[in-house]
Amino acid sequence: MFIEIIVIVTLVLIDQLSKLWISSNLLVGSSQPIINNFFALTYVQNRGIAFGMFFGYVWVFVVVTVVFLVIIFYILRKIRSKKYLLCRIAVLFITSGAVGNLIDRAFRGYVVDFFNFYGIWSYVFNVADVCINIGAGLLIIYFIFFDRQKKDKSEK
Repeated sequence: MFIEIIVIVTLVLIDQLSKLWISSNLLVGSSQPIINNFFALTYVQNRGIAFGMFFGYVWVFVVVTVVFLVIIFYILRKIRSKKYLLCRIAVLFITSGAVGNLIDRAFRGYVVDFFNFYGIWSYVFNVADVCINIGAGLLIIYFIFFDRQKKDKSEK
């Protein structure tokens, strides 16, 4: 469990330091172009959850995230085998993202978002969101390709 905690702490630190840098160097709503007409750092205070939905219910997200984290740590303790490595890595990324955004909601009342890809979509996001999406993608890969193999073997 020590390695898992180190991974989570490292990813959360990257997330929090990036948010601190953005909030210290940009004004809310301002944007610093990085690649013209494609990518910029844009400081946004997201008071909802995914894509700004459910604005104003910060306390609900804090409670749900804490419950989620308790369940995740229980799952991590149960899946110690190497055959679950991809699943464990996915859970670590998701957990790191959840903790990063939980810290923002609990201490700021909003989440600091700043990655802004004009050419891809109109939403602004952060490192924690990237971690959650990487973890979700890895879980999908795990369940499609690896979990199915276990089910096929058990059916034979």
